[in-house]
Amino acid sequence: MAIQVGDKAPDFELKDNHGRTVRLSDFRGEKNVVLLFYPFAFTGVCTGELCALRDNLPKFVNDDTQLLAVSNDSIHTLRVFAEQENLEYPLLSDFWPHGDTSRAYGVFDGNKGCALRGTFIIDKEGVVRWTVVNDLPDARDLNDYVKALEAL
Repeated sequence: MAIQVGDKAPDFELKDNHGRTVRLSDFRGEKNVVLLFYPFAFTGVCTGELCALRDNLPKFVNDDTQLLAVSNDSIHTLRVFAEQENLEYPLLSDFWPHGDTSRAYGVFDGNKGCALRGTFIIDKEGVVRWTVVNDLPDARDLNDYVKALEAL
């Protein structure tokens, strides 16, 4: 079962597409976090969602908010994907141990070996304030994220 509104967001430590370590706790007290899980780089729906975020980046990466996108791809795959699509926000690898962070948030599909489309908006205190989980083929609506952020 996915993490719910009001739950404390599980901390994690993952490598980004440049090999840098990113921890959720690094943002505590500083920024709200939009934590977005997606199945795989280079797939149609995922590419569309991540490029839509890129095209609206100031709403999701600013003085008050940080976007973190997580997949079960390797950091090497994520580096090429980010370069190809001109994605300038952290793409985090939940590759090994495979899916540990996705599992902690309740969005790992063990049969497919990847994360579902889960989004968690986490406030500066580390509490989940909004969430949505979609099945693999179902894209999310970015306007919902914007409304949830505005409500913080």
